Amino acid sequence: MKYLPTFVFFLLFISFVNAQEIPSKEIQIKTALLAAPEEMKEGAMVYGYGEKGEFVVLRKGSNELICLADDPTSSGFNASCYHKDLDVFMERGRQLKKEGKNAKEIFDIREEETKSGKLKMPKDGVTLFVLTADEADYNPKTGEVKDSYLRYVVYIPWATSESTGLPLRPSGPSMPWIMDPGTHRAHIMINPPRN
Repeated sequence: MKYLPTFVFFLLFISFVNAQEIPSKEIQIKTALLAAPEEMKEGAMVYGYGEKGEFVVLRKGSNELICLADDPTSSGFNASCYHKDLDVFMERGRQLKKEGKNAKEIFDIREEETKSGKLKMPKDGVTLFVLTADEADYNPKTGEVKDSYLRYVVYIPWATSESTGLPLRPSGPSMPWIMDPGTHRAHIMINPPRN
């Protein structure tokens, strides 16, 4: 019983430290929007993290773009934005990850759910923008991100190399190619050269 106050203090200290690691709402919105095309930033919805680390809506949107702030529990910096028609697919992935599923399990479950009609994927191509940077190049207090890298993904469910004319790997700088062909997660990858 004499250790109870020490234990309670320790839990409060850990909670305080964890709360300090989550950037402010303004910083999260600012850095999430770095992944968005300029003309879509103003109306984009933004997801991020609350004071206790819970996944929350930081800002409601008025256009078709949804942006995700960097996850403060992951190493490096990663912000992304995607078309709103991908939100159900992305949310299902977040749910499965929270349940402890690994990447292969998440892929297999979503593949089966898409085939059965339980999980709806967009019929037309929709885009995901992903901005990354090394941990040392991101300041969560100021929202400054240096030496970032932006790549593009266009989801086209069930497409193949044959149906698109795209190769299965890039054979030159910035050349689009198809990844996960013939699956629910078929997508065109566009990786610009790094500076």
